Amino acid sequence: MKPHKQKIERRAFTIAKNDNAINEEERTVELAFSSEEPYERSFGIEILDHSPESIQLDRMTEGGPVLVDHDPTDHVGVVESVSVDGDRRGRARVRFGRGARATEIFNDVVDGIRRSISVGYRVLDMVMERDATDGNPPVYRVNKWQPLEISLVSIPADATVGIGRSDENTEETPMTEEVKSEEIIEAPAEEIVEEVAVAEEVAEEVSEKSAEIEVNAAREDAVRSERKRAADIAVMGEKAGAVDLAKEFIDGGKSVDEFNAALLERMTEESKPMSVEKEEVGLSAKEAKEFSFVRAIRALANPTDSKAQADASFEREVSEAAAKAYGKEVRGIMVPNEVLHRDQTVGVAADGGNLVGTDHLGASFIDLLRNKQVIRALGARSLSGLQGNIQIPVQDSASTAYWVGENAAPTESSATFAQKSATPHTVAAYVDMSRRLMIQSDPSIEALIRNDLASVMALAVDFAGIHGDSGADANQPDGVLAYAINDVPMGTDGGAIDWASIVDLQTEVAVDNAEFGALKFLTNPKVAGAMRQTQKVAGEARFLLEGDSLAGYPLMVSNQVRSDLDKGASSGVCSALIYGNWNDLVICEWSGLDLAVDPYSLSTTGAVRVTAFHDVDFVVRRVESFAAIKDITTA
Repeated sequence: MKPHKQKIERRAFTIAKNDNAINEEERTVELAFSSEEPYERSFGIEILDHSPESIQLDRMTEGGPVLVDHDPTDHVGVVESVSVDGDRRGRARVRFGRGARATEIFNDVVDGIRRSISVGYRVLDMVMERDATDGNPPVYRVNKWQPLEISLVSIPADATVGIGRSDENTEETPMTEEVKSEEIIEAPAEEIVEEVAVAEEVAEEVSEKSAEIEVNAAREDAVRSERKRAADIAVMGEKAGAVDLAKEFIDGGKSVDEFNAALLERMTEESKPMSVEKEEVGLSAKEAKEFSFVRAIRALANPTDSKAQADASFEREVSEAAAKAYGKEVRGIMVPNEVLHRDQTVGVAADGGNLVGTDHLGASFIDLLRNKQVIRALGARSLSGLQGNIQIPVQDSASTAYWVGENAAPTESSATFAQKSATPHTVAAYVDMSRRLMIQSDPSIEALIRNDLASVMALAVDFAGIHGDSGADANQPDGVLAYAINDVPMGTDGGAIDWASIVDLQTEVAVDNAEFGALKFLTNPKVAGAMRQTQKVAGEARFLLEGDSLAGYPLMVSNQVRSDLDKGASSGVCSALIYGNWNDLVICEWSGLDLAVDPYSLSTTGAVRVTAFHDVDFVVRRVESFAAIKDITTA
């Protein structure tokens, strides 16, 4: 029997229907996904051992996917926590997304329509526990296995007992008495009977007849292999929306691996616009500079003033073009991203800096000292001018290479693909402006209004890109620290930063093959100050931080990184140090700044209230690209 690749096995369970299993507010579900219940396969009885050393939970604890019918393109949630309890059952808490598809599936779970759970797992090691006796099949104990994903399925193989295998993809993995992962072989029951019959026939017949049987078997194997090749390519092409490419590779006799490579190249090409900022309106640098917040606000505050309307004709024209580009209905006047990004990129031009410090406006006005905006300066990419929800394709596993003997063929393997989604989250702010301020024509007043509106919104977006957490506030997008990035602990009660922990940050990213791109460190002034005073080696006048780089990579310092993280430190406050490829943080923008003016609430003073709205989300393309220490204790 020929060697075969590891297969993904599946078993089904039923969601417990009780008051504590489903939390509608947090969109979470508590469920059991595995047990030591014996399950009969073609080669015998299979038992999944639930000892701590037997089950590898790393894929689950790192945010395992929640799918529908084991379809990697139908991703509706994530595994938040997983455990193996005293009753030797695997249990998990899963959280559903807020997209339309995820909401549809979650509502079905809440209503009791979808109750069946199927876990996809890979067998890594198995031994025979009891031989076949008295007509009873042999019993095999799986003493090393790895859960990969949890799926909601419509029809489990045995819904009456909550145990079984999904009716889809019912391939099975028979085992010898002691089988390692690289020795797994394929032999469904009907093939075993056929091979025994052939073996007996070969033993009884002459060598000429034996040769004929071998030729026929080889021909049948070739036919089966060709059918499987065509079917695998067709299914993958349909799921990835590349039916035309699949047909081309089927007709051309290309392998599944070759199709995977071509499909990945196409998906990469389709996602390239993500790395640049789209010019939605097409303003020149001069036109973006001429856009006046003051004229726009005056026109909104005085709808019957013909002069105010005429003065703001350019701003209204730009607003209409922006609204058309974004496909949005505007409350007042839409300020396009091209104008906003000009105001948000004050600082070091060579670095693309967004460093807004102390600006002196007019003859006597001194602006508020603000935090430095950092995520764009670090290298985060912008994807602007969006309209609907978006899906970013991602490859989540690769093909496998094998060493083979003479005249032997390698085992077929294939890459798998998934998607990351982004949906708009709205940030808003308002500012009250006096009548006298509004009638001023001094250019410094224009700068003041721009700075106060654009900066406060930009800082809120910048902060969310680091600390946003939809688990704490459903209205927020998830920032870098909310994703399942590499976590480097300083200890249970926190600790002072040292050279070993800095090296550990870089090591975590390098081990995951993600150490490339815009690699930079980010922290706050308290941690930076501590590093400037901490020696690398006791007794030597060499410090962790000297200059503006750390361990050979640029370091950005801003109070946008919180210094009050609650990690249970016994003294001082807790801060974070983040390292990674910031090109893998994508800022998704659905609109520019939507300005709305209320001239009535403060009408007795002649002042107006200006409210601004902005729709954004963040996507971390690869969680492996980032590592963070979140419990650094500083004085």
